[in-house]
Amino acid sequence: MVSSSLSSGVQPTQECLEKFQELKTGKKLSYVVYGLSEDKKSIVVLKTSEDKDFDTFVGELPEKECRWAVYDFEFTLPGGEGVRNKLVFVVWSPDDANVKNKMMFASSKDALRRRLEGIHIEIQATDFSEITKDAILEKALRR
Repeated sequence: MVSSSLSSGVQPTQECLEKFQELKTGKKLSYVVYGLSEDKKSIVVLKTSEDKDFDTFVGELPEKECRWAVYDFEFTLPGGEGVRNKLVFVVWSPDDANVKNKMMFASSKDALRRRLEGIHIEIQATDFSEITKDAILEKALRR
């Protein structure tokens, strides 16, 4: 059986997986931003941060370039049931990115995503209006 999805053959570096584990287990990191290496042959870590501020995280996403990211989203359950965390996988593919960049990121996404176990929510955004706390909270509360 032939898979209908195209794969770029690009694979995440070991650092990508290590930083994800650090985010998932250590609760020290708040987010990891991933991109493609300069030679476009591997997925690399571009930035990690301990800053929990959501707006700071969104500010790391460039207006004209694609990225993937994992954000540790902390929220309060309605009815005073306490605070929870969900790991959010973000596929950032802005409308203003060039088509080749978008295609490369789209065809490489699964190589990264399937290696990151423990993701609860996936958000695909093409515009900053699509990556808001409210949009993520809505998905977090649905589960």
